[in-house]
Amino acid sequence: MTKTAKLENLNPVAVKIAHISDLHLSGWLDRRQISAFDRLLEHFTIEGFDHIVISGDLSNGASTADWKIVKDALARHGLYHWEKATVVAGNHDLTNLEEEMRFYNALNPFPAFRMTTFRKKLAEFCSFFSELITGNGSPSFPFIKVLNYPPLSLAIVAVNSVHPWFPADNPLGARGEISSGQLRALVQPDVLDSLKERFVIGLCHHAYRVYGTDALIDQAFDWTMELKNRDEFLNTMKLISAQLVLHGHFHRFQTYMADGIPFVNGGSFRYDVRRYCRLDIEGKGNFSQKFAFLPEKEKGGRSRLTA
Repeated sequence: MTKTAKLENLNPVAVKIAHISDLHLSGWLDRRQISAFDRLLEHFTIEGFDHIVISGDLSNGASTADWKIVKDALARHGLYHWEKATVVAGNHDLTNLEEEMRFYNALNPFPAFRMTTFRKKLAEFCSFFSELITGNGSPSFPFIKVLNYPPLSLAIVAVNSVHPWFPADNPLGARGEISSGQLRALVQPDVLDSLKERFVIGLCHHAYRVYGTDALIDQAFDWTMELKNRDEFLNTMKLISAQLVLHGHFHRFQTYMADGIPFVNGGSFRYDVRRYCRLDIEGKGNFSQKFAFLPEKEKGGRSRLTA
């Protein structure tokens, strides 16, 4: 579950992390999005980011071909390596809603069959991106990456938050739940010991907070998108001393606090291809976070920075 690497870092003061989410790619004909993704990865390479995090929904329709687009793009930019990038699955990576809602599936009286299919899809995702998850050919959730840079030791603690589609409990396939087994695994004594003295980043797809208002229409939307056991997840993040948590799912670029822990929503690359989350983590454990923009292209191919 835990793997460690000792890495070089060009900046003796801080480690630079780029976080994006919700690409929602729709095949090779989605050329504008693929081109924009290439440009974003090129920017990350030029800027010298130490690590890239993608918090789910790489595909819009649970397509292995879309996963391959992401894998190939990362490889083109020298980022498809365990120490360079981390990905987790989103609900659109594991659930084809159109397929699930077809008549013969919607009336399927055996939820166990659906759960078996879901687990196979999750295993397929883990195997496909094994180099970025465990790197040892036996991928699984939860997993922990320990990246030792000169300024600090960083631990990325990733869980799967995608929950299978069910007609009554999860009709849009967008509700999430982190299995109790994953949460128990993270608070075992040996795991807690391995995280001591490290800068711990929690990672999942689903948002801890969606709207959270008294408006009935927003409450209904919250229910379709919510992380069902969010309080248990938050308690686990506190027990492992997470300094922040990264997620996606709710397409809003935002930072908010939950019981003293900063949560960062990576928004959606699909809807804003120039915006991303930047983390600068200093050796003493302090960090700064902002939502940065790609430089705009001027005539002649030059770039200029925008606020």
